[in-house]
Amino acid sequence: MHFAFTDEQEALRDAARDFLAEHSGSEAVRAAMESELGYDPGVWKRIATELGWCGVIVPEAYGGIGLGAVELTALMEVMGESLLCAPFFSSVCLGATALLVAGDEAQKRAHLPAIAEGARLATLAFGEARARWDAEAIGVALRRDAGESRLTGRAPQVIDGHCAELLVVAAREEGSAGEEGVSLFLVPADATGVARRPLVAMDQTRRRAEIAFDDVRVPDSARLGEEGGGWPALRKSLDLAAIALAAEQVGGAQRCLDLSVAYAKE
Repeated sequence: MHFAFTDEQEALRDAARDFLAEHSGSEAVRAAMESELGYDPGVWKRIATELGWCGVIVPEAYGGIGLGAVELTALMEVMGESLLCAPFFSSVCLGATALLVAGDEAQKRAHLPAIAEGARLATLAFGEARARWDAEAIGVALRRDAGESRLTGRAPQVIDGHCAELLVVAAREEGSAGEEGVSLFLVPADATGVARRPLVAMDQTRRRAEIAFDDVRVPDSARLGEEGGGWPALRKSLDLAAIALAAEQVGGAQRCLDLSVAYAKE
């Protein structure tokens, strides 16, 4: 088996390096870190509209370019090299991935085109304060009431939760345990009962926020997949996102090594 990028994938990486060398240098990264959003909207618009990166894993039927996980990891590695400040990981690797894994046809058509255009930012609201990544980490409870679900609880470390417009929320039915009773919901970030609090962390290249849900009412049409059967889809989405994140870390580590070698030679 040949473990190497194809010529087309290498061309994608080369084009990404050229763009990021111009738009994600040290000064640009520091400026983005100090900004209110944590990224440059102008650069993000070019990434989405000119380069099409936001639609890299989105099928052409939903407005994307229909590539796959290999091309995504190839891009993420290059982004890691330049320490790109952008809501790419949250919106594409988390939000779009969860929709692709768990969403039905109507949900995909309703949301994926805007995500692929960079016009709608999505993220995954999952986890609790102890930073666990198993099914017991879900800190939002759901209660069924008259044909809808009501969400209460909080997700304390939501990546780009301060600016995302669409939340994929993992919630657990009251009284359930383990991998049972978990459902995923599409919740607008401006829905009644949703409150967001930006967090200040040591690493400002990727912003996070605490999101609280106070009796947020969600219709059944917003649920991704079967009621109570959301954990397998969530687990798959997290695994795919972890692969993309690992590729980004490889890119950052390689850049550190390259800089260290160059400095040692001087």
